[in-house]
Amino acid sequence: MAYKLVHYINQFFAGIGGEDKADVSPEVRDGIVGPGMAFKAAFNGEAEIVATFICGDNYCANHLDDVAAHMVETVKAYGADGLIAGPAFNAGRYGTACGAVCAAVAKELQLPVVSGMYRESPGVDLYRKEVTIVETADSARGMGKAVPAMAAVMLKLLKGEAIADPEAAGVFPKGIRKNMFYEQPGAERAVQMLIKKLNGEAFRTEYPMPVFDRVEPRPAIADISKATIAIVTSGGIVPFGNPDHIAASSAQNYGAYDLDGVTDLRKGEYMTAHGGYDQTYANADPDRVLPIDVLRDLEKEGKIGKLYHMFYSTVGNGTSVANARKFGTEIGSQLKAAHVDGVILTST
Repeated sequence: MAYKLVHYINQFFAGIGGEDKADVSPEVRDGIVGPGMAFKAAFNGEAEIVATFICGDNYCANHLDDVAAHMVETVKAYGADGLIAGPAFNAGRYGTACGAVCAAVAKELQLPVVSGMYRESPGVDLYRKEVTIVETADSARGMGKAVPAMAAVMLKLLKGEAIADPEAAGVFPKGIRKNMFYEQPGAERAVQMLIKKLNGEAFRTEYPMPVFDRVEPRPAIADISKATIAIVTSGGIVPFGNPDHIAASSAQNYGAYDLDGVTDLRKGEYMTAHGGYDQTYANADPDRVLPIDVLRDLEKEGKIGKLYHMFYSTVGNGTSVANARKFGTEIGSQLKAAHVDGVILTST
């Protein structure tokens, strides 16, 4: 008899719509919707999706606990043996939602849960210790590899098999340390790894160390009333029409825009290119994300020396760390060359 599963997807993968439908409330449909068909093939009859739980990204972000509780009740109502969520790839709100509903089901019902996310998704850091998360590509282009990997991991969990080697299974480790027994003592194994490293050979550490990206804070500005202040945003504010074609997600570039004579970012003259949040309020008053009006007031009042004559903008939604670092380095170099004293960075 096949295992029964509930599948969680957002409004996009359900075919309801994109950002314009991100506020849709939870809906449960019997059977398979959207990417559930790919899971059906991957399970090869060993498991079946008996219901699909659909929720808009914005709605879930604003009602996370309620949606998670609704999911728990749905899994119970269908007598499901587990929950599969996504894959969410590098979609921030979707990944967070997948993690939240999986964590709730795992905690409340003690059932197997599996999701799939890109390593830079915020859902990974938030839920990797509670939820089995399969590593995926950064976009739906990786669906063909993500689904079979997630299905294989789910079947192992349903059968009561442990994920003994997360790396081999393509799963993010949960940080659980277990005692292992080896024929060779630790000192010998460590020396062998060191020799391989010195010889440029491949080796695998038994205890990967965490890597922290730290940025040393700069000294405080001595007299901000004489300072030139620039403003940079990852909130996607651009001149109307998005002249540099900055992508709504996974940005590949940024824009630099003139502020000479601009005292207010008016509706219809500026807009947001960001696809990761509801654009309504930002488009109605772009100063909500990029507060030029307030900075001009501070300039008039003498609380800052002056506002730099350009602002820089990109989209943070799904943008890779590598690209973000590249943008920051280039923008920082330009501002330093222009003798800017400080930068205000705004987000969403």
